[in-house]
Amino acid sequence: MDSTAPSGPRRNGGPQGALSTRRTRRPNGRRPEACAALDLGTNNCRLLVAHPARNGFRIVDAFSRVVRLGEGVEEAGRLSEPAIERTIEALKVCAGKIRKRRVTRGRYVATAACRKAENCDAFLDRVASETGLRIEIISAEEEARLTLTGCLPLLDGAAPRALVFDIGGGSTEVLWLDAAGPATRLIDWISLPLGVVTLTERYGQGPFPPDAYRTIVDELLTLLQPFCERHEITRYVRDAAVQMLGSSGTVTTLAGLWQELPRYDRSRVDGAFLEFEAVHRLTARLSAMSAEDRARHPCIGRDRADMMAAGCAILEAICRRWPVGRLRVADRGIREGILVDLLGRGGNQALLGDDRG
Repeated sequence: MDSTAPSGPRRNGGPQGALSTRRTRRPNGRRPEACAALDLGTNNCRLLVAHPARNGFRIVDAFSRVVRLGEGVEEAGRLSEPAIERTIEALKVCAGKIRKRRVTRGRYVATAACRKAENCDAFLDRVASETGLRIEIISAEEEARLTLTGCLPLLDGAAPRALVFDIGGGSTEVLWLDAAGPATRLIDWISLPLGVVTLTERYGQGPFPPDAYRTIVDELLTLLQPFCERHEITRYVRDAAVQMLGSSGTVTTLAGLWQELPRYDRSRVDGAFLEFEAVHRLTARLSAMSAEDRARHPCIGRDRADMMAAGCAILEAICRRWPVGRLRVADRGIREGILVDLLGRGGNQALLGDDRG
């Protein structure tokens, strides 16, 4: 897929706006434009509100909550009522922030769980009725494009090829890029139907028996093999011509643990490098721990603890398939990609400092 290709089908229309209330004016009397990006995933509901800035955009408000929207979808084929209730409560908070910040342009998207669930259209109608938000279901192709757009600023000219991956709740996307020229080009991508929610429901929260952990890793290695062979990625890795970038809660959490942060700090994690030696050591340790033990660490917390073992297995498989040696950590993705689109900040633009309220 070319990185400039149009997005996939949008079952609920295109970008949506929102109602508004008071906001602060600029010194010249004009109100600053506010744009919003909402990513409703299988596991998380995330919102960013931003103002345009000279070299990118400035985040002025944010929200993130684990809602487990995709809980049970793999087996039942539909969204459960408890998951719907949790998600709508989170979306009400998002709608309140959007109104408070006087958002003039926004795009609100849903990914894997809504693509799979047979009752998702009814769910989104209910969301619109109860929150005023109109959410579109995007294709896996559009999900990959937005992730790439959001992560572009963290790629550099250190290697002519790049692997970018995003471990989600219901799927895992891997992108293969040509980063040699002035404009990064998407050569190909793959979306695997496995994420932290689907694997946790299949194998449990951990501690994983060694056989179960190896089964997950081997399954991922098998799924990645045709993509690897099609583009001879192993040859590029062997020639030290590949950089790797990871965008997911699993990767950002491991980066925080490796830095021994007393609590998660995005400013310390986003853009940091994580050596594969550290990845292998941390994934082995975390997959052998109980969810209760993982929850005690402030960089993990209770909401993420039960999904970490599955995320570690996915990350372990990616690092084994392509032993680049280190990866760059991205605490960014779909939401930032949406903001780049909305604000016309194409290219390798900077994400400026936050002013979240």
